[in-house]
Amino acid sequence: MNTAVTREQDPHGTDSVQSAPLDAERRAMYDAVCERLNPNRFRDLLVSLVNIHSPTGRERQAAEFLAGYLRTEIGVDAAYQPMSEHTGNVLGEVRGSGGGSRLLLYAPLDTHIDPESDVPWVGPALRPDMLPQARVEGDLVIGLGASNPKCMVAGLIEVAHAVAEAGIPLIGDLTLGFAGGGMPVTMSTRDHTGMSSGIFHLLTHGAMPDHAIVFKPWWAVYPEEPGMCWFKVSVRGTFGYAGISRGTPGFRSSIVPAARVVQHIEAWLPEYTARNTAGSTIPEGWISALRSGNPDKPAFPPATAEIYLDVRVNPRTTPAEVRHQFADLIARIRAAEPDIELDWEMYGSLPGGMTDPGNWIIQSCRRGWEEVEGRPYESTPLLGGQTDGTLIRRLGVPCARIGYPWPPAAAPAELDEGLGGMGVASVSDVMTATRAVAYAVIDTLTRSRKDLAL
Repeated sequence: MNTAVTREQDPHGTDSVQSAPLDAERRAMYDAVCERLNPNRFRDLLVSLVNIHSPTGRERQAAEFLAGYLRTEIGVDAAYQPMSEHTGNVLGEVRGSGGGSRLLLYAPLDTHIDPESDVPWVGPALRPDMLPQARVEGDLVIGLGASNPKCMVAGLIEVAHAVAEAGIPLIGDLTLGFAGGGMPVTMSTRDHTGMSSGIFHLLTHGAMPDHAIVFKPWWAVYPEEPGMCWFKVSVRGTFGYAGISRGTPGFRSSIVPAARVVQHIEAWLPEYTARNTAGSTIPEGWISALRSGNPDKPAFPPATAEIYLDVRVNPRTTPAEVRHQFADLIARIRAAEPDIELDWEMYGSLPGGMTDPGNWIIQSCRRGWEEVEGRPYESTPLLGGQTDGTLIRRLGVPCARIGYPWPPAAAPAELDEGLGGMGVASVSDVMTATRAVAYAVIDTLTRSRKDLAL
């Protein structure tokens, strides 16, 4: 879900960092939190989470487990928020003394693979990183969702745990939110959960903060993320029979012309990406599904072949504008292939989201990055991966996305191929990134709202 390429320093200063060093008191608080960040505790929680299967639309068990963990292990006021019988969210909070920002630390709960049904679409067999069974191999935790999203959840909880143990006198409120439905999917057999349905419910049911930090793969701080447009192209033919001779009047294939349409779309996608790349967003697009015919009836060629694709949306444009660009492509295909009958629709969309790079929370996270790295923050790599941070921003909350190197440098080569189960997490990498999040927590929640220009 996350790819990045290097780019030059933004000439307009979107990668700049405002200097605001911690004073002696806040420095002591930060050091106290970092001393209490516990990699073994983080690893153990991550293992527990990986062992709880939580595919999109079936996150209830993981969410209830986390609500209980926050209450019993940290003393956080936390509760499970049901959305349906099978899915829900977690909301917890450590209240400050009052007068400060409310900062939401957020990560989703759901994984993108259903091991019982996704072979062969994820590969001919399930790899160890595609199974909800955690394995610890040195610094690595391997298992479905170990890197995305479960180490994100465990990492943010470890920050909250260290803050609580250190007894930091917060002014603002430290809020923890973990939601189902975070994957860029829509599960038709599970109440159409997905496409940020969980974070929308969470924010509209008590979690709305002043600022938010989303923990996601990639060791950089992003002020923006793309949205999505989902398109379906239907290529029409006639319902046929395998015994009919080719060229018989009144019979034509839908599948063979669909292959030509696929080639046109594939040639257009890089053009679209180049035309719409701006800021730190590179809006990619991929053909992701083909559907036609019935494998139980191979003697009867189908009348329709369907092509499905996801096209990412730069936050500087809109899904409506992307739809117009796709309509232009369809017009070009029809002109080039007058013998092909097709129609199309945009069947899903979510706009991209942006936060002013000068906003406090972006600057604070970048100062945290600099603290950990010991060098200036220089450049934000281009990224096309979408997260719930998009919707958080669209709902008016300034939001920073920060993460950790991915994939881990020590990941086994056989588990590094393709996206896999996003299931290889490096404990040391994530723990390094939690220090940057801890910096932003201290930097933000030990000040008044006036200090943050709210």
